[in-house]
Amino acid sequence: MTQIRSRLTSSLYALISISFWGVSFVSTKAVLGKLDPFSVLVLRFGIGSLFLLFLILVQRKWQRISIRYIPHVIVLGILGVFVHQVLQATALLTIDASSAGWLISFSPIFTVILSILFLHEKINIQKALGMILAIIGVLLVSISRSGQSFEIVINIGFLLMVLSTLNWAVYSVLLKSLKIPYPPLLVTFYMCVIGFILTTPFIIRDRGWETLTLLNQTEWAHLLFLGIFVSGIGYWYWGKALEGLEASKVSMFLYLEPIITLIAAVLLLQERIILVSVAGGIIIIIGVIIVNGQFGQLCPPLSRKDE
Repeated sequence: MTQIRSRLTSSLYALISISFWGVSFVSTKAVLGKLDPFSVLVLRFGIGSLFLLFLILVQRKWQRISIRYIPHVIVLGILGVFVHQVLQATALLTIDASSAGWLISFSPIFTVILSILFLHEKINIQKALGMILAIIGVLLVSISRSGQSFEIVINIGFLLMVLSTLNWAVYSVLLKSLKIPYPPLLVTFYMCVIGFILTTPFIIRDRGWETLTLLNQTEWAHLLFLGIFVSGIGYWYWGKALEGLEASKVSMFLYLEPIITLIAAVLLLQERIILVSVAGGIIIIIGVIIVNGQFGQLCPPLSRKDE
């Protein structure tokens, strides 16, 4: 009974994290009308760093990182925080939040490709089929309605979003291989601080603080949500979920992220539901599931009791 309760609690943590991350595209899109991407990220990283520091002090988990691991944290901070978020925020200037949500689910495909190229994992027919399906899904998401016909949109936003998924795959492989021996909450804090430091020169260059007075209460609420719930609680709860569930089980919650993004985009931004994009997103997810061999976990075979 205790084990079941622990697994349910971990599942709840994962679901909360995915919900926050799914809505993050919508919140970013909501404030980009008045702030440039770098100003959004400076505020997000600044708020997130302060909140994570508060959590670390409350839980008494403060530690100095050894000089040996500082280069590792810097590289992870540049890739996983700075580059990743700059690409996504810039992409959202020209694409819908719902499209961004569908495209981000393509990231595991790049992880598999990198594993094949650098970790010498073997490719089989199942993986090849899954990757082909996922690529078809990306193309469908990149299609918009133009009159009575459909045309593929050559949009820099879509290219940047796909590039961000490649960057996240590189970050994920590095995070796993570097094996930094510190609590995830502490590592996340340092990476968030690195993101704040790297983006601050841009807001100074562009005098981004002058546009802060243009924000209304709703837009400030979006910024606080991005800093506290997305950068802070989201990463913290994801780590707690991994403590009680296997990584493969937790990763399946990622398939819910684009659906949550779509719902939030329709409710908060009044974005239109484009059936072709939805179909493409579903095909991406199916392709990713096939590549990861997780159909058996999502749809286990019937036992005699189930029959």
